[in-house]
Amino acid sequence: MDPLAKLLRPKKLQEVFGQEHILAHQQALLQKGSFIFWGPPGCGKTTIARIIGEQPGIRFFAISAVYDGVAELRKVFRQAEEVSLLTAKSILFVDEIHRFNRGQQDALLSAIEEGLLRLIGATTENPSFSLNAALLSRTQVLTLKPLDEDALESLLKRAADHIKRPLPLEATAREKLLQLADGDGRYLLNLAEIIYDQLEATTLSTEQMLELVRHRAPQYDRAGDQHYNLI
Repeated sequence: MDPLAKLLRPKKLQEVFGQEHILAHQQALLQKGSFIFWGPPGCGKTTIARIIGEQPGIRFFAISAVYDGVAELRKVFRQAEEVSLLTAKSILFVDEIHRFNRGQQDALLSAIEEGLLRLIGATTENPSFSLNAALLSRTQVLTLKPLDEDALESLLKRAADHIKRPLPLEATAREKLLQLADGDGRYLLNLAEIIYDQLEATTLSTEQMLELVRHRAPQYDRAGDQHYNLI
């Protein structure tokens, strides 16, 4: 069964929480331009990119700069050329784009310049230091924020609606859970899934909740987005 975070991934920009400052300009996001999404893990970078890429008439390519390089980029470019013959458009999403070296970043330039595809890169690192000037000049950097308490609460409500029961936590334990998430929506849903999966149908105190997630929480890279986000 898919993780709760994947099951609840928004399908429309209107369903994305916590990034209203960016989504207010959603027509520009959907229709044109290349972007670098800069923000912490779990704030919606991959989700927004996928929504943009899954519009009708778009071929969406997704790669990770951790695992892929120039050979994979060339493969994408060839496929994008074939797609363009069918009057369709292409979008390439590069997760952790700051992991590309200068040569790999330069390989993207002509494809963007010639309109072969739109680029959406995601990074947790400051683009001014991690991306070269030529790539930055061809893209617009959009800064995504850590999810605030209202956005995190909205995620928990979405989870409760999906599972059809409230999260079994005392009020103070719920507050602590939001603190643990530290603005990371994916991490919050991972923790909520652990709590929902407990066998005992009891409402947990703060101490019980902490003990449960301490023993069962999966390893999680808070320093960067994971490759499984591309699945």
